[in-house]
Amino acid sequence: MTESANILIVDDIEVNRIILHDLILSLGHTPKLAEDGVSALEQIHKQAPDIVLLDIRMPGMDGYEVLQQVKDNFLLQHIPIIVITAIDNIDSTVKCIEMGAEDYLVKPFNRALLKARIAACLEKKYLHDLEKKHRREIEEINQSLQAQKAALEESEALRKNVEHIIQHDLKSPLNGIITFSELLAEEPNLNPDSKKKALGHINNSGHQMLNLINRFADIYKMETGQYHCSPSLIDIVTIIEKIILNSDIKSKNLSIDVICCDKPITKDDTFMILGEYSLCYSMLANLLKNAIEASPSEEHITITLDKKNANIISIHNKGAVPKAIRNKFFDKYTTADKVGGTGLGSYSAKLMAETQGGNIHLETSEKIGTTITVSLPNVKSKHA
Repeated sequence: MTESANILIVDDIEVNRIILHDLILSLGHTPKLAEDGVSALEQIHKQAPDIVLLDIRMPGMDGYEVLQQVKDNFLLQHIPIIVITAIDNIDSTVKCIEMGAEDYLVKPFNRALLKARIAACLEKKYLHDLEKKHRREIEEINQSLQAQKAALEESEALRKNVEHIIQHDLKSPLNGIITFSELLAEEPNLNPDSKKKALGHINNSGHQMLNLINRFADIYKMETGQYHCSPSLIDIVTIIEKIILNSDIKSKNLSIDVICCDKPITKDDTFMILGEYSLCYSMLANLLKNAIEASPSEEHITITLDKKNANIISIHNKGAVPKAIRNKFFDKYTTADKVGGTGLGSYSAKLMAETQGGNIHLETSEKIGTTITVSLPNVKSKHA
């Protein structure tokens, strides 16, 4: 070790401090002075020295107490302490060594021996500090690797979750393609207008599926809070009409009623909201699909559009959500053992509502059935 070290000299006799001071300077180190135990501890706590040269017999706090306090302190116990004292007996020597002193020299000390002890202590401290630095670096590397591992695991989990959501969302437009393609196959004599309309629905459903697939990255961003919503004025009535056309209501002989501002919907009605078209389509398609699956056969599903303090979209069916999942209905993977259910439809709907600055809540009971209500930011709407 050739680097300059800070060495604290603790002795109540001035001439002893001067002798040690000059010796330390001659070795190329920086001496610090303390004339009693109290001031020595103050300096040690303020700035830990590289070595302490400690006298034992001092007024007030003696060297034993200083040594004890330093070695009892987890943050200071690594500091090497060489005892230099006039007490020449084995009991004192053993006591200091057992308390943690590096060495015990009796005054008048041998200069060459003290130089050797100082050099050995500094080398030992250097190795200790180097080991501590390497441990810290290893810990930092381990922490970084753990963070990277956690990030990769989270990314993989999110990727799988988004894939499940997309698969769930794709069912609605895929059902529309199947329904209208079967219609074309089973009714070869459809008039041109009906055939054109069916082909148009198939085309729209295909584009909707493509848009959902392309939204993979956007769903990931929504889960991680990185999605930047770009809302525009969109007509919820148009979206609902398309979703109903793609819905499987025939298998349960269901009917869907749409109420807009307290009146049955007409072909001229609009319900304008501030949102993203594809987000609203996917959100409402999920909710309506869940309502159809939950509804008893031969019943009515009611979609209500209204304006209060926000744009209110509610979907009601006569089925009740099982009590076991009511408090966690919008949580990820929540399902009541539904065949083919992923437990992601309601979760993704909530995600999309909140991404657009809205919220969603559930009301359900065996008596009144289930109502899912979505509230989205308010803008002026037209109802004719």
